[in-house]
Amino acid sequence: SRLLAAEQQAALSALSQQLEAITSVEELTKLLRAAGEYEERKLIRAAIRKLRVEEIEAATLAGNVQSSR
Repeated sequence: SRLLAAEQQAALSALSQQLEAITSVEELTKLLRAAGEYEERKLIRAAIRKLRVEEIEAATLAGNVQSSR
């Protein structure tokens, strides 16, 4: 039981690192649809939220730069 939990934790850690490298909401959404485990889906949804926040911040900054010109 402990070995299984350790393996699952290692897999989730690897997934988390993989998600950090993905910069496409579409790609993350595909992973979300394919994910079976609750914890996997939870990590992927968090990555999607993070990307969306970054996109909004980038758009806001771009808008601020445009309006200051």
